[in-house]
Amino acid sequence: MVEEKFDFSAGLKKKLIIVAVLGVLLLIVGSLMPMGDGHEEASDAPHTEVTVAGEHADDAGNHEKPEADHSEGGNDENAEHNVVTEGHEVAEVTHGGTADHGEVTWFKRFKVDFWINNVYFIGLALIGMFFFTLQYASQAGWSAAVLRIPLSMAHWLPIAGVLLLVSFLLFGGDIFHWTADYLYDHNDPGYDHLIDGKKGYFFGPGASGGGVPVFFLIRMVLFFGVWIYLFRKLKGLALQEDEIGGVELWAKMRKFSAIFLIVFAVSSSISAWDWIMSIDTHWYSTMFGWYVFASWWVSGLAFITLVLVLLKEAGYLAQVNMSVIHDLGKLIFAFSVFWAYIWFSQFLLIYYANIPEESVYFVDRMLSDKYGSLFIINLIMNFFFPFLVLMTRDTKRLFVFLKIACVVILAGHWIDFYLMATPGTLGDGGAFGLTEIGLFMVFGAAFVFVTLKALSKNALVAKNHPMLEEAKHHHI
Repeated sequence: MVEEKFDFSAGLKKKLIIVAVLGVLLLIVGSLMPMGDGHEEASDAPHTEVTVAGEHADDAGNHEKPEADHSEGGNDENAEHNVVTEGHEVAEVTHGGTADHGEVTWFKRFKVDFWINNVYFIGLALIGMFFFTLQYASQAGWSAAVLRIPLSMAHWLPIAGVLLLVSFLLFGGDIFHWTADYLYDHNDPGYDHLIDGKKGYFFGPGASGGGVPVFFLIRMVLFFGVWIYLFRKLKGLALQEDEIGGVELWAKMRKFSAIFLIVFAVSSSISAWDWIMSIDTHWYSTMFGWYVFASWWVSGLAFITLVLVLLKEAGYLAQVNMSVIHDLGKLIFAFSVFWAYIWFSQFLLIYYANIPEESVYFVDRMLSDKYGSLFIINLIMNFFFPFLVLMTRDTKRLFVFLKIACVVILAGHWIDFYLMATPGTLGDGGAFGLTEIGLFMVFGAAFVFVTLKALSKNALVAKNHPMLEEAKHHHI
């Protein structure tokens, strides 16, 4: 078999650089516009403030340091009070109040968008490894000819790890409310007993709270360390397999793939809690780890399929038949439905229970002038559109439909992550415009550049994979 290699041409590199430069220009233009793309300083839309056990919370569920003591049953004549008792906890919901997220500058908005993009593309890199290891652990043969695409995606992990650590150290306090020292000081009027109760998770068992979140940073470094180690180990074995062949290396890859899947099952959920859910420190969902995984997973499948289709159109991967592409289309279709199932299950349980400290998460997104339209667009792009477009057999085999569906899904799930993070950090000061689009273009161009560069360094197909013949003759 003749070794096939991908040519990462100068023209393609130039196109990616142009996309990145355009993204930077959009960022510059966005920074020059009033409040970064002209959004209003505050919204007149009704929103919700939640108070648990008499403490003041903003409408993202995060507690801000009050200027004066907020007691239950205040004298605000314009406030409507709805008191719900759950055990010893009392939740007071005030409608028509204004949450204080501090002054929202363009730079603060940039910091939040930077974090969102980093977490999103970390997910794509991780899903590359997840897809790769899943095929080996399950002894799947149909995908043997496309495994170098997801493996190349994982080359982003070392870069992402550095970006995430540095960005947290530089501006983590602008994103995560729980980093504020006064929340853990019993003598401070802004003391928050709920966040104080979670200090062991962030700062370490027995920690007093405030300062450097040692336990949080240890988890971050540990996860990336293990992910990158297993990625390099599996990559090394895969390249050795190209030279040696046989089943011994394949068996080793199965073993390390199983180890990665176990690590991923734990670390992906915990990282979702750490990097996204803890933004809304008072709010939590036991389904959140699954929800973030579902969003990452279908985005990763869309990226793998899009790259495969574009490679096929460019004349590469002749041994990959339409049944393989059809299977990938089926996976995208199925897991778009799975994402919608997780989304609806989480939403329905919170809606039905109607506990204020839980429902405020969706109130801030559904009823806000800033996020309400994106809330609906998120459902359309990530469920209704792929469900309708990829429902038939033919559309899973037509490149034009697959490309459109994959692009919409990749953009749609970025919006999903935007909605997870922005309301809790910027509140009514958030917006969606040139700043968000520009930074997404910069990160996207960089991620694609790293992936394609890695793809071009070695054989495009694992030529000694023991199941390659099965992949060639795969038929559905």
